[in-house]
Amino acid sequence: MSKTTRATQLLSQSGVTFSVHAYEYDPGAERVGLQAAEALGEAPHRVLKTLMAEVDGRPVCVVVPSDREVSMKKLASAFGGKSANMMKPADAERLTGYHVGGISPFGQQKSVPTAIEASALAEPLVYINGGQRGLQVRLDPKDALKTLKAIAAPLIA
Repeated sequence: MSKTTRATQLLSQSGVTFSVHAYEYDPGAERVGLQAAEALGEAPHRVLKTLMAEVDGRPVCVVVPSDREVSMKKLASAFGGKSANMMKPADAERLTGYHVGGISPFGQQKSVPTAIEASALAEPLVYINGGQRGLQVRLDPKDALKTLKAIAAPLIA
């Protein structure tokens, strides 16, 4: 497994302090984020999952704790929209250039508006997918917010 991905390259070029953590990815896991948290020995609220969605038909990226669900109403509101829905996996892969289970908000093929769950910013360090299945980057969530030019909003149900 390569520890250099578009995500890690972007973080390095941006001058962000981060560390890379590999784990045994389980393709059969029902919830990839929770499986990553368990494999890394971390609390699920510190391992953030990256989801691709659409607000009023426009693609967005959403980063939330792996043990929580996104509220579609809150997601739409965060982006000033009326409705939100999850993007189909094939569309998410085409848009980001990453495979489902390895989608990172960093280094996506096409940059889209991104929102990070506001409560995650209270953590000193979080894990976010590093652009490959079984690869996480650990960094300050405020650095993630700044690098992604993301908004922080309450997004969880």
